Amino acid sequence: MSDAPVRSRRRGGGGAARRAERTAVSVETAKYIERNVPNYEVLTEDALDVIEANAETVLAEIGVNFVENPAALQRWKDAGAEVDGERVRIPRGLAKKLCATAPSEYVQHARNPDRNVVVGGKNLVLAPVYGPPFVRDIAGGRRYATMADFEKFVKLGYMSKWLHHSGGTVCEPTDVAVNKRHLDMLLAHMVYSDKPFMGSVTEPSRAQDSVEMCEILFGEDFVQDNTVMTSLININSPLTFDGIMMGAMEVFARNNQASIISPFIVGGAMAPVSVAGTLTQVLAEVMAGVAYSQLVRPGAPVVFGTFVTSIDMNSGAPTFGTPEAAHITYGAGQLARRLGLPYRSAGSFCGSKLPDAQAAYETANSLQMGLLSGVNFMLHACGWLEGGLVASFEKFVMDADQLGTLHHFAKGIDLDENGQAMDAIEEVGPGGHYLGCAHTQANFKSAFWRSDLLDYKPFETWDEEGARDTQTLAAARVEKLLADYRQPALDPQIESRLRAYVAEKKASMPDAFT
Repeated sequence: MSDAPVRSRRRGGGGAARRAERTAVSVETAKYIERNVPNYEVLTEDALDVIEANAETVLAEIGVNFVENPAALQRWKDAGAEVDGERVRIPRGLAKKLCATAPSEYVQHARNPDRNVVVGGKNLVLAPVYGPPFVRDIAGGRRYATMADFEKFVKLGYMSKWLHHSGGTVCEPTDVAVNKRHLDMLLAHMVYSDKPFMGSVTEPSRAQDSVEMCEILFGEDFVQDNTVMTSLININSPLTFDGIMMGAMEVFARNNQASIISPFIVGGAMAPVSVAGTLTQVLAEVMAGVAYSQLVRPGAPVVFGTFVTSIDMNSGAPTFGTPEAAHITYGAGQLARRLGLPYRSAGSFCGSKLPDAQAAYETANSLQMGLLSGVNFMLHACGWLEGGLVASFEKFVMDADQLGTLHHFAKGIDLDENGQAMDAIEEVGPGGHYLGCAHTQANFKSAFWRSDLLDYKPFETWDEEGARDTQTLAAARVEKLLADYRQPALDPQIESRLRAYVAEKKASMPDAFT
């Protein structure tokens, strides 16, 4: 790089930056959810003891594989684990002891400080779909994703009130070389949104690129002292940690950036068919991954992750919104809280090919399950379709709209004087109605959550307006949000340096599509 990263955080540098700030359109974003409702717990303390003891047995006697990563094997050996080839057996209690240095919550900073989020505690941060190679919209159908699609999703995420986080690989832009697309994706998150975002994990050098771009955006010292990325590190279940993902996690941990350590579980394929057996494996894998992050840097922020689905034993296809997945998600939340770690799980999961009734049923089950299980970071909160193969524009705004119900449900029940409404009951008395009473007039604007998308009109009005179904309404909302989008202010000097970094990096290597 020709330009060295700045040494302190910079938000603006001169008249151009101030003019950009003045002319920017402010988009309302709700604060991350702070739960005032209890978590739903399915396991007794005795059951949790059994699962934890079984997980310790897995780590000590069966072990986990750290493949193609000699440095990891040496770290484990130095920590007191038994290393046999690439198999690591972790003595009872060691992984849990190492996990204790990970923080129970942390702040992820956005370039707009008003968009900072706190991951952990009673909080829930909502982030969009991650990873689909295909996109779908009502006009063009299903197709491979492009960078233009990716940028549209980032803009929709920025415009979505109930979404707190810009996410990461919202779709996989297949028109850009594999070894270069992470640069364009990061640039889009940094420039087209001012919400928090995720870094690249597909190769350790790409994780390092993510850190260096953040140093340009936030300042080098700020990045080292604060967390500005929360990124997804998948475990190759069962019980395998590959060198690429662990290498990326090592980069993030060394630089004080957060990693979601997440088993990828399809019950019956990557884990046992039983709930307790799956929870045992999940806990063993997460404990090993979190412990390893603390060997790299004690105190590095990490999240207890669980992606879990069952399988259709006839077709082999993953299934979503099922009771078994709910049991595992609720149970894993209890295990995460027992370890004192933030928890990631759930999302707008569905197996449907279209944003239809199947998608709605399965998604509703999955979202509500995530809220009640105590999830702190919900990836895939909107846009997921076809088992995660497709990012749908219409479903993105449908899901993002429904996230408002989570915000309102999580507030709990208001029992102050206004919430008790005794003055209203006294004013109306027997046989009256509440439409015109003082309490209703004072509260009607905020009393009930109202969708910005769904149709509540009488049949005649709905019919006269074209009898539009929800997907059609969602397509119109996508168009409106993109038409209303205005880029959030960013210091032009910082944007110029980011674009120069991306151009220089891309020019330094030939395209690779594998």
